[in-house]
This record gives sequence, structure tokens and C-alpha cells, in this order.
Amino acid sequence: MTINIGLDLGGTKIAAAAVEITTGGLTGRAVISTEAHEGPDAVLERMATLIDEVCRSASLRRDEIRGLGVGMPGMTDYEGGSTILLPNLPGGWRGVPVAASLSQRTGYPTFLVNDARAFTLAEATCGAGRGARTVVGLTLGTGIGGGIAIDGRLLWGLDGSAGEIGHQTIDPDGPPCGCGNRGCLEAFASGPALAALGIRAVLQGLTTQIGALVEQDLNRITPETIRRAAEAGDEVAREILERVGGYLGIGIANVMAILSPDRVIIGGGVARLGEWLLAPARATVLERCRSIPVDRAQIVPAVLGGDAGIIGAAMWAFHKLGAEPPPAA
Repeated sequence: MTINIGLDLGGTKIAAAAVEITTGGLTGRAVISTEAHEGPDAVLERMATLIDEVCRSASLRRDEIRGLGVGMPGMTDYEGGSTILLPNLPGGWRGVPVAASLSQRTGYPTFLVNDARAFTLAEATCGAGRGARTVVGLTLGTGIGGGIAIDGRLLWGLDGSAGEIGHQTIDPDGPPCGCGNRGCLEAFASGPALAALGIRAVLQGLTTQIGALVEQDLNRITPETIRRAAEAGDEVAREILERVGGYLGIGIANVMAILSPDRVIIGGGVARLGEWLLAPARATVLERCRSIPVDRAQIVPAVLGGDAGIIGAAMWAFHKLGAEPPPAA
């Protein structure tokens, strides 16, 4: 039995657990608030404390753990183990030696991975992608992250950048994206992009329940607000979800035309909209993919929930330590 500890660092919370690599099973799962405003050193100390808590809760000896994997919400120097840009964590995170600091604090070799790549690796290995050879993962939230796994291993690319599916260009004259480009998939199908369409519908005076659901406080409009309106029969809300699902389908179609994956897995907070987005996305893929056997590819929701980042980070550490991918359970 091979056990690593996986950590998922987020803007508001840090989750960790001991992960049995062959099955993806978790023990000793624990969560604490990030308290990012206290600065990187304080956050790293909290992460080390959380690791101790996981070990105690799971009744693990030190020699039963091989290493640590940490899912990071942003750009990281993966070889050097330092941060480059973590946009959702305030204060002083450029050039922080996360891997070295945690190794020094815990005594375990530590490896960093982008959180969307961790999601993809976990779902490909023991989640919705189990049994598929080529898997594409997308996380829909404040942004759109992604990853590609082939035969149970991440396609890494230059500096770990393979899989930035949210930053493919959908419309060269489209709205600006936070990455500096225009017309990225993220600018059309992320949570903020979806909410912005709801706000615009209310401001334009369209006949919709969206504003009433938030007592006309436009700052409270979220993708969930639009879903609630759609479920109540609101045609404007349904058209918004249809449009955003169509953009998502264009992005998936582009990826499928290049990689021809067995499975595309959709996760993240916005993915909770389910078939309101997935149905138009699938229809768009069928319409636009003409050169590959798209009828044999599946576009499915993720199944591991909030544990995917933890599992994938632990599996990444397993791979970086030089082990072979475990057999599918």
C-alpha cells in the first residue's frame, strides 16, 4: 500500500488527506481556513499543522508516508517548487519556495501541481475518467482551468502549461480576458461571464425573474440565480444558459478535434448547473466536430467532488517520486 498526503490550497480554505494511491481512498481528511491575509509564512505553517493533523487522524506513522503533493491555485515553477502568480491569494506570493518550506517543516519530499491539473489526474485515474485512455478535464469556476491525462499521466507541456483550455481563443474580437488576451473561452463561459449576462439582461429591462430573485441587488446575481430562474421557466435565463453552454461546446470541440479524447470531464462550481450547460455543449460538439468519431467520446460531469484536488495532488507526488502509475482498481 502506497500512501501520500495531498493538499488543496484555496483562497478561503486548505483541505488535506492521506491518499491510498491505488484506490484513491482518503483517510484523515481535514480542512482549515487559509487566512491568506496573514501572509505566506503563516499559511505554510498552517499547512504543516494540517499535515500533522491528518497523520494523527489517520493513525499513520512517518515511515508510512512517501511524500506530499500540493495543488496550487495559479502559476508555479514546478521544478523549483516556488510560486509565480497566485491571483486568489493576497499578499506576497511571488517567488515563495513552497515545496522547500513544507519539506523543511515536515521532513517529506514535496511537489507542486496546478489545481486544475490535479483535478484532471484524479478524475482520469479513479473518477469519471476511469478506464479511458485520453482524458480532458475542465474546471468551471471564477476562471476555467484544465488538464490532459493520457494513460494515467498528465500531459505536461512547457513548464506544466499543457491544458490551459480556458485560454483558447473563441472569438478574436471578444471581450478581454484576465490573461491579457481577448475572446478566451474563460471570458465567455466562466462564472463571472455567466453572471454578467444575467446582470445585462436585468439592466436591459428584459422580461426575466433574475432580478427579482435577488431583490434587484445585481451584485448578488450568480450562475445559481440564473439556473433557478431557468428552472422556473424563465426564457431569458434559459437562453443565457443555452448560449454559455454553446460557447463551452465550441471550446470542447476545438480540443476534441486536436486530441480526440475518450472522455471530457467537467467539474468546478459552475458545473453544478449540470445539463443546463452540458446539453447545449454536447449539441454544439456534435454540430462542429466532423472529422473525428465524436459519437464515441463522452462529455460527463466529475464525480469526485471536492476531493479531486487532494487525490490528484497526492498522485502527482507519487509520479514525481518515480513510481509507475498504479493499476486501475
